[in-house]
Amino acid sequence: MSLADQVLNGDIRAAARMMRDIDDNRPLAVEELKRLYPHTGTAYIIGITGPPGAGKSTLVDQLTASFRKKGKKVGVVAIDPTSPFTGGAILGDRIRMNRHASDEGVFIRSLATRGALGGLSRSTSDVALVMDALGMDIVIIETVGVGQDEVDIVKTAHTTCVVMVPGLGDDIQAIKAGILEIGDIFVVNKADRDGADRTARELTTMLEMRNAPEGGWNPQVLKTEAQRGVGIDELSGEILAHRDFLFTSGRIADFVRERNQRHFVDILRDGLYRHALAFMGRDGSLERIVDGMGDNALDPYSAAEAVISRMTGGVAEP
Repeated sequence: MSLADQVLNGDIRAAARMMRDIDDNRPLAVEELKRLYPHTGTAYIIGITGPPGAGKSTLVDQLTASFRKKGKKVGVVAIDPTSPFTGGAILGDRIRMNRHASDEGVFIRSLATRGALGGLSRSTSDVALVMDALGMDIVIIETVGVGQDEVDIVKTAHTTCVVMVPGLGDDIQAIKAGILEIGDIFVVNKADRDGADRTARELTTMLEMRNAPEGGWNPQVLKTEAQRGVGIDELSGEILAHRDFLFTSGRIADFVRERNQRHFVDILRDGLYRHALAFMGRDGSLERIVDGMGDNALDPYSAAEAVISRMTGGVAEP
């Protein structure tokens, strides 16, 4: 049996091997994904994003437990930062969620960003597809938590939860990060800290002031204490309420179409990039272009246009 067939039969080890192959960018992984794709599209994807120290991993751990109590199978994709110096990553989220290790209804996979921006790894969407095909009802994606540019998750997850904590700065930070646009639910975690009520009020006020589309979803601000499990059931209930809104309003169709387009364009871009490098490597044109740029005899814009022209049937030489 192929890995894809084994995954469809619920083989956890086969799913783990397939995710490893996807993350390592092995060519055979693409063939397996082709077999899996017709069997995907049923899992509900939840994104958890927010700054470092907001307690995202603990919140994911508690959400997983909450959904398991509801009888849902849960997959977790936890993204960890890659060191720009060594290329390594700790992948410590599986340690934080260790209590689910013996639960056959939970599958946790850590991924390194490997230099990708936007808070996700390049293989995130494909790994989520494997979890979908494996039979997970819920797939939770936890972004890396590095700053103010983690907006890719909103294009991947059906429901995006933005996690904040008191004491990280004034309300201008929320506007700078663009979180008012990406969040479907806002969570003030570590709500036992001083300033939690103020943070929740400021978020609520800003949400009320924004120009929300008529008939759209009205994001709520919830307070949680993930370490003690306070407010977790309310949060999981709000996530399911947003899911119901997407399906009853018909907006789920537009979301899926936009996500599919993004997924395809990402694959196309990566494939064209690899093809272009291989194309230039065959005749040494990459070295000639770089040498020409060294003394400004050649500009990179004309060189790129010439390479594209040659790849698409033109004859122009850089």
